[in-house]
Amino acid sequence: MESSHALRPIERRVVQLVEDGVESTEIARRFRRTPEMIERIIGMAALPGRAGRPVARVEGLRPLERRVLRWRNDGADYNEIGARFGRSAAHVERVERLARYKSERA
Repeated sequence: MESSHALRPIERRVVQLVEDGVESTEIARRFRRTPEMIERIIGMAALPGRAGRPVARVEGLRPLERRVLRWRNDGADYNEIGARFGRSAAHVERVERLARYKSERA
């Protein structure tokens, strides 16, 4: 089993202990969990795609960010967009700034 930074901290530690040869019952005692819970954690950490999953999104903008940029480019103001999402105009402005920053870095 390969440890990865995409795993949660408890998963990384449990997987490391398993790789070091520590028994599930001992790991359960250390974490104050049942051995069954430790087995579930080990199983979840070994699921396909878990170890290679990136921590941060690198594929681009979130749907909200794409919509805000599109509507801003179409001339909608912050208040109008904010009303659509139930957010303030200041929130929409922050989303737009972050989306533009992410677009420039990509």
